[in-house]
Amino acid sequence: MSTTPAPHVLISGAGIAGLALALQLVRNGIRATVVERADAPRPGGQAVDLRGASREVAERMGLMPGIDPRRVHEIGMSYVDGRGRVFGRMSMADFDGEGAVAEIEIARGDLAAALQEALDEATVAAPGLVEVRYGDRIIALEQHDDRVAARFEHAAPAEFDLVVGADGVHSATRRLAFGPEERYATPLGGYAAFFTLPTPADLEPGWFALRFVPGIAFGLRPDRDPATSKAILTLRVPRDPALRGDRAAQEALVRRALEGAGWHADTIVAAMAEASDFYFDELVRIDLDDPVNGRVVLLGDAASCGSPLTGMGTATALIGAYLLGERIAAQPGDLPAALARYSSDIAPFTEAGKAIPFGGLERMVPRSRFAAAMARATTRVMLSKPFLPIMRRMFAAGTPELALPTFRPSNVRAHAEV
Repeated sequence: MSTTPAPHVLISGAGIAGLALALQLVRNGIRATVVERADAPRPGGQAVDLRGASREVAERMGLMPGIDPRRVHEIGMSYVDGRGRVFGRMSMADFDGEGAVAEIEIARGDLAAALQEALDEATVAAPGLVEVRYGDRIIALEQHDDRVAARFEHAAPAEFDLVVGADGVHSATRRLAFGPEERYATPLGGYAAFFTLPTPADLEPGWFALRFVPGIAFGLRPDRDPATSKAILTLRVPRDPALRGDRAAQEALVRRALEGAGWHADTIVAAMAEASDFYFDELVRIDLDDPVNGRVVLLGDAASCGSPLTGMGTATALIGAYLLGERIAAQPGDLPAALARYSSDIAPFTEAGKAIPFGGLERMVPRSRFAAAMARATTRVMLSKPFLPIMRRMFAAGTPELALPTFRPSNVRAHAEV
């Protein structure tokens, strides 16, 4: 029997990656402290999909009982013109859940709630192993050979065996341990925004309706509650650093982009000012050669982000949290070796997760009226019945099947065992 004391892991960020990692650690008897700069869990967020390896991870982690009742009922994606007339459809059934819409769709906040429930259950079975501290953040890190000293904005300084940065694309942990964001971030030529609004009466239930005009693609996506929907906007505009943190300027940009766009553009603009969950950020890709630096490791968007254009950020975060938790559990007395194994494990998933379908923002958002008309014509043809087999092959080719490592049964905990 090993006498090596279990490590104490500090996790920065209580989003999907941070909560999933804390869950895996607690289930394996490893102490975790989670700090989150927000004052409370963040609800809402756009729908994310679970397919392939991410769905397998959710099943291995025993999360499906918490996910199933929170799933978004989404039939597929429809493309509409300025009057709301549908000129193309991509149903989930036609693509066997491997197209733009997966069989399992869930709002990011609802997935976080399912993870929190599982973590609460695990904590009852193993009290004292996890502390989740909201309204605090790491402000300094000092690495030593066998530990990391951390200072916080509010709590007293403390030392940990390992620090995990699961704090998103603008990760403060990455800045402290790896260097400034500019070293790793590549702007992709635009911005993304989304927020919740009342569902318009004429919206087809279950369909993610999308319209594209010069400079912006905008859509309305179903929520778990049929009374509300998510406005999803992708803007192709020049980079403006002054937009960061300035909600008034962000809303003004959205209003200008949607002016005269038809369909529900005016509905979206009217609801935007009242939205309590308004999100706006630049589309960037994050690239690191290695997510590990000594005893600091990055997870999720902090380590590798292809932007919301990929639709793979949450899936990659969940996969990474599972893999990192299992590697730490397998070698708690040799964390450098565990981190090296994790770095190798996650590499193919991060690369696949950064691939943007169909050529990126330039193809997704037309620049001119002529380009928009051509995009509509192409979409109409490619989604017609004769072309469906070609489209299915294109989606299959863009979704590589990556195998998860197999861990010892004692480390792969089923929900019923926790």
